[in-house]
Amino acid sequence: MLYTICIVLILIASVLVILAVLVQSPKSGMAANFGASNQVMGVRETTNFLEKFTWTMAAAILVLSLVATTAMDGSRVAESNASLSKDAKALQERIIESESTIPQAEIPAAGIETPAEAPAETPAEAE
Repeated sequence: MLYTICIVLILIASVLVILAVLVQSPKSGMAANFGASNQVMGVRETTNFLEKFTWTMAAAILVLSLVATTAMDGSRVAESNASLSKDAKALQERIIESESTIPQAEIPAAGIETPAEAPAETPAEAE
């Protein structure tokens, strides 16, 4: 139950971080020139609040992730690991089966003479 609550809170905090980052005005670059009027009009407190809020939500996500990891049910983890192991073995079997059906190029043996190394025929042998 605690694990589920932590996951839901992590999702909510993640959405809030995304929204806070999208609302913040850029501090540099071309887009900062267009947003300069906001700083002149006196909304610096909003910028400070959004920055503090973003850092707070990031810290909350970190803490909630650690709590969710410790609250995770051990039997679910073991079941998941067994399922992953079974899937990995099935994939390995498929790869081994597919390797046997792939045609392989033959590599010539080292002891075979090439035509350049073959001894020249004498005219008597050719007749």
